[in-house]
Amino acid sequence: PHELQLLPHLRLLEQLRVRTAPDLVRIVVSIDPGVTSGEDADESGIIVAGKCAQDQGYILDDLSIRGTPDEVCRRAVKAYRDYQADCIVAETNNGGEMVENTLRLVDPSVPYSAVWASRGKVTRAEPISALYEQGRVHHVGAFPRLEDQMCAFTVDFDRRVMGYSPDRVDALVWAL
Repeated sequence: PHELQLLPHLRLLEQLRVRTAPDLVRIVVSIDPGVTSGEDADESGIIVAGKCAQDQGYILDDLSIRGTPDEVCRRAVKAYRDYQADCIVAETNNGGEMVENTLRLVDPSVPYSAVWASRGKVTRAEPISALYEQGRVHHVGAFPRLEDQMCAFTVDFDRRVMGYSPDRVDALVWAL
C-alpha cells in the first residue's frame, strides 16, 4: 500500500526531469548541516539549485554527505565554485554560527546567507511541494537518494520510525 502512494510522486518527478537546464539567473548551494559526524550521524544535505528567467527552478546536484563540518563546508565551497553560484545558504538552527565560521575558514570571500527554521520541516516543504505540482521545478538528471527522501517525506513522516532525518529534502527546500 505504501508503494502505491509513491507511484504518483515518482511519475511526477519523471515528468519534471530534464537533461539540461536553461540559462539560469541565480544559483545557490544550500546546506542543511548535520549536528554530529560519524557513522551513525545524520547526513548534511547539500543541494545545488538554480532559477531561470521564467521562474522555473532546477535541481542541479545533490552533494549530501555524512562528514565533519570542515568536510561539509569544503564540499559546499567547491560546489559554489564549480557551479559559479551566487551564494551559499545554510540552516543555522543546529549549530548556529558554526557553518558560517567554518565556511569562512575554507574561503572568507564566499557570499553566505543564514536561514533560521521557525516552522517545522513539513510546513516549510509545503510551498515547494506546490511548485513541483505546478510543474515549476525540474531535476537536471536523476538524484535517487534525494528523490527517495522526497517520496517518503509525507505529513506523517517520523524520523525515529524512518531511521533518518530528511536532510537532503530540507536542503532542497532552503535552496528553492
